[in-house]
Amino acid sequence: MKILLTGASGFIARNLLFFLRESGFDDVICFGREHDDANLKQALAETDFVFHLAGVNRPQDVTEFTQGNVGLTEKLVSFLDELGRAVPIVFSSSTQADRDNPYGVSKSTAEQLLLAYSERTGARVAVFRLPNVFGKWSRPFYNSAVATFCHQISRGEPVTIHDQAAPLRLVYVDDVCKRFVSLLVTDSTDAGYLDVEPVYDTTVGQLAAQLQAFYGSRSSLITERVGTGLVRALYATYISFLPPESFAYDLPAYGDARGVFVEMLKTPDCGQFSFFTAHPGITRGRHYHHTKTEKFLVIKGKARFGFRHIVTDEYLEVLVDGSKPQVVETIPGWSHDITNIGDDEMIVMLWANEIFDRQNPDTIAHKV
Repeated sequence: MKILLTGASGFIARNLLFFLRESGFDDVICFGREHDDANLKQALAETDFVFHLAGVNRPQDVTEFTQGNVGLTEKLVSFLDELGRAVPIVFSSSTQADRDNPYGVSKSTAEQLLLAYSERTGARVAVFRLPNVFGKWSRPFYNSAVATFCHQISRGEPVTIHDQAAPLRLVYVDDVCKRFVSLLVTDSTDAGYLDVEPVYDTTVGQLAAQLQAFYGSRSSLITERVGTGLVRALYATYISFLPPESFAYDLPAYGDARGVFVEMLKTPDCGQFSFFTAHPGITRGRHYHHTKTEKFLVIKGKARFGFRHIVTDEYLEVLVDGSKPQVVETIPGWSHDITNIGDDEMIVMLWANEIFDRQNPDTIAHKV
């Protein structure tokens, strides 16, 4: 299948191109601002499917709405009529298409041109009235507030908010691309007005606060809940705006005669991750916890874990070699320590189920 992608240098199209290739659609004709009517007509003579994503949403002059959104669509359908071809078309419209403003009117007019083409030829046309689309490769000060805020906040710049409570309806570019590709890879006959899900409802103030929390997480080491939903998508978008010189950041290291201890990542409710080193013969720990639990993973060296029950005085040893991945857990009510019994430096990863609280450490010194 040969696919035509209009607006090929735009935000959605750049993402969609990769989703198409990953789904096996390698024969894609890209049509952009650098091409002319002859290029468009030639492409339409060859293509089997059109993603019509070209459009104007922030012009220098209001007349560009008609030229960019209506004019190109008129050419597209008239060329197909001339060629006698009934080619399926997916059109990226806007939720503003039902509003009486120049942008909305231009999008609505383009929709009607495409739906009339469908009625006339029997070709399948799918119209997506998209809310604010966000994601990687969006343009700050052009595509959406998300792009603008991500650009500014990731660089430590202030943002301007006129109305904290202003509502925002957002859809993630990955979800848009997956929905578009689904019209190719399934036997779907979906046509007419279609939707992309999920749509996220938030406010301008909440958006800015979330992005600022991402910025602050590098110093606090406390990550946001970035694994699902809107926060996951926003985090991926935010870090895509980081300048290359900010891809890496330093962590504080606490060292003494025994080795070093480094905290890497803390979570709001699932503890923290860190690592430490120990020189040969060094013992760390010698304490117990009432509630706190930990998982140790020796990734280099040899260790002896000692455990002693603080009531029964029962003793247990566990020997671990970094060449064999093995987790050793600390148990509430058992004092524990770890000794480097090898000849080289030992390196140990550590997860604790809670962030260390200096005011309530739940760490009581006790012999092992």
